Amino acid sequence: MAEPSQYAELARQLGAVGAVKRDMARVLPASCPTGTLAVLTSIDRYGDMRIGGLSELLAVDMSVTSRHVTHCVERGWIERICDPTDKRSRILRLTPAGREVLAELRLRMTSLLADRLRDWDEDDLSRLIGLMNRLLESFGAAVPARPG
Repeated sequence: MAEPSQYAELARQLGAVGAVKRDMARVLPASCPTGTLAVLTSIDRYGDMRIGGLSELLAVDMSVTSRHVTHCVERGWIERICDPTDKRSRILRLTPAGREVLAELRLRMTSLLADRLRDWDEDDLSRLIGLMNRLLESFGAAVPARPG
């Protein structure tokens, strides 16, 4: 078992990950804040869903999710379609324009990471990915690989 000081250091390091997230947010265009990216990414990864399911997935209040969804709908990135099982409900679906913007955002993120980690070798990067996946699994927050 690890020493308490190691857990304290890990907590400090994880807190500093905010700096990485801020840099990643800076490469997003003004029309796509991080919450919007989370909406697009979630619908792409998990498929069409109701707003309640999206809100649960993002672990944010329904009003916050609704604002981000409205932002995406207004830009034509997602659409609200009638739920065939319950005509009163709407399903959120990524549009072709949403897929295009998501591809561009992923390219920006990938380019930033490639630039910042250019001096890392492939083994180090693979090890980090594996350890991040293991950490997320330990917290019940594993991120499955993107389908297809």
